[in-house]
Amino acid sequence: MGLPITLSEIAPRISAGAFILNSGLSKRGADAETAAGVHGFAAGTYPFLKSVPPQQFVQGLATTEIALGILLLTPVVPTALAGAALTAFSGGLLGLYLKTPGMRKPGSLAPTEQGLAIAKDSWLLGIGIGLFTRGLMERRPRVTVKKANKLAKQQAREAAREARRTAR
Repeated sequence: MGLPITLSEIAPRISAGAFILNSGLSKRGADAETAAGVHGFAAGTYPFLKSVPPQQFVQGLATTEIALGILLLTPVVPTALAGAALTAFSGGLLGLYLKTPGMRKPGSLAPTEQGLAIAKDSWLLGIGIGLFTRGLMERRPRVTVKKANKLAKQQAREAAREARRTAR
């Protein structure tokens, strides 16, 4: 039995997985000032995060990024699952970009200089959607073709048996 990923899925999973894993590992030892900055930025866009202490928020974010990075880098994790997780995570990042004032030029999706650091994460959303879609769509025909071939072989064997019986 092979892995639940194909060769074409390896590069996007490695690039996104390594990037996110590195980001999570770098946040593990965040000092109070860094934690407050990251928390303040996220809480400004997502008000429900204001009740979470900054250090706890950054530790949770680091753990999430580490887990997602490992998920993407582990080839036994199905592509649809890895893609869904990456899509959800990157959707949150893009929410920061779209909802935070000053990230975009007025009346446009184009980033300002301040928004460029987050806007570039749109590639993660693209990879996530691509992996999720490929994981759902590309697997079904392979199974159907395999079953069709198996059924065709069975029918051919039965037809050969019937032909031998008739010939007697």
